[in-house]
Amino acid sequence: MPVAAAVLAEELGVSLRTLYRDMAALIARGAPIRGEPGVGYVLEAGHFLPPLSFSEDELDAILLGLGWVEKRADGVLGRAAEDARAKIAAVLPKRGRDAVDTPAVFVGPDTPGPTAAVSVGQFRQAIRSGRKVRITYVDAQGLGSERILWPIGLAFMEDVRLVVAWCELRGAFRHFRLDRILSAQTEDLVPERRVVLLRRWREQQRTETAAC
Repeated sequence: MPVAAAVLAEELGVSLRTLYRDMAALIARGAPIRGEPGVGYVLEAGHFLPPLSFSEDELDAILLGLGWVEKRADGVLGRAAEDARAKIAAVLPKRGRDAVDTPAVFVGPDTPGPTAAVSVGQFRQAIRSGRKVRITYVDAQGLGSERILWPIGLAFMEDVRLVVAWCELRGAFRHFRLDRILSAQTEDLVPERRVVLLRRWREQQRTETAAC
C-alpha cells in the first residue's frame, strides 16, 4: 500500500518539495522505491539499509567528539552523546563495533570549571524556541547589570561555557560567561530569525578581527 507523500513529509518534518526531490534522488541511485508524486511511495519488501561505514579516521573523529561531549557538556547533552554512541555502534560492522569498544583516541581529564547558577539547558531551549532571555550579569570587575539577550549559540570552552547573544543594552553581539549569570528569565520572541543573527554575528567577528 503506497504511503502518501504528505504523510511521509509530515513524519520526516520536511516540505513536500524536499520529499519529492529526495525520493527522486534515491530512486535515481537505485533504491528499491516504487511510486511517484500524487500516488505515494512503497519500499520493496526485504530491503534493508546497509550498515554504516566509516574510515578509521572518520570513526576516531566521531568517537573523540562524542567523548568530549560526554565529559565536558552539560548532563543532557552528555546523555544524548552516550545514546548516539550506542546507536552508531548498533549499526556498525564488527570492525567498527570493536573500535567503539576499544577506542584509540581519548578525551583528557576534566578541568574543574566554575559553578553556574543557571542552567545551560535554559539557554539551549531559548535558542531553539527563538526567545529572549533577561539576565542579571556580573562582569570581570564585579559590576552587576541587567540585560536582555537574544541568544544564538553556546560555546563550550575548555574551562568555561559562553552564551553568544545580541545584547540589547550594548546594541551588539557579546559573549557572556555562564558562571557570571546570576539569574535568567525567558521572555518574548526574538524579532529576528536566528540565521540572520548568526550572519550578523559572523560579520561582527570578522570586523573585530580585522581591526586587531
